[in-house]
Amino acid sequence: MPLLDHLIELRSRLLKSLLAIGLAFGVCFYFAENIFAVLVQPLVRAGQGKLIYTQLFEAFFVQVKVGFFAAMMISFPIIANQLWKFVAPGLYRQEKRALLPFLFATPVLFAIGASFAYFVTVPLALKFLLGYQGDIGGVSQEALPSVGNYLSFIMQFIMAFGIAFLLPILLMLIERSGLVTREQLVSSRRYMIVAAFAIAAVATPPDILSQFLLAVPLILLYEMSLFAIWFTQRRRKTGAEAAPVEPLEEA
Repeated sequence: MPLLDHLIELRSRLLKSLLAIGLAFGVCFYFAENIFAVLVQPLVRAGQGKLIYTQLFEAFFVQVKVGFFAAMMISFPIIANQLWKFVAPGLYRQEKRALLPFLFATPVLFAIGASFAYFVTVPLALKFLLGYQGDIGGVSQEALPSVGNYLSFIMQFIMAFGIAFLLPILLMLIERSGLVTREQLVSSRRYMIVAAFAIAAVATPPDILSQFLLAVPLILLYEMSLFAIWFTQRRRKTGAEAAPVEPLEEA
């Protein structure tokens, strides 16, 4: 296709993606209070039954952020589908077959990571952080989190863990493309451990427990990726050996 046709196709895919986000945002903004009620459940189970807002417009913008956050989650399959339809015509059949499993696995792994953050990591982090309430030197210390701060807190956890759980896909893709080998990944294990704690320090709130709860799954996912790469390499090798060899035609 000429360059202009590619640009027209790209514009069409972008408009459809934006339309999906806009429609999803309209629905999610209408149900923003119900969605936020789900997001605050870890805080309620941790024993904190009160949220405040210190600016008049804070509660409104929290609902906008909740609606946009939920809209991006809901519309992601449509965005991914539009991206695939734009890229797929330029791929060979074997390249399509190689990429399709990764395309389907991406939302699944992201959902697993987000669920792990919501059901495991956030409750543990909140229990740890809210444990500093009480009397200190005759002064009562009480946590009064604002709605905006809490929303940023839980969105940071969900996004960090959702993206972190995509590590196996990233490693398998770069190995499949030939940028690195499994042997190189194995020899870089010690650097990955350091990198996992560095990523956790940036992606989570500045407390040791939250960083530890992200760094450990990252290390485990790295090891799982090495096993998955070994397994897929073995399958490719077995398939290549089992492929029939066509006899040479006689002159």
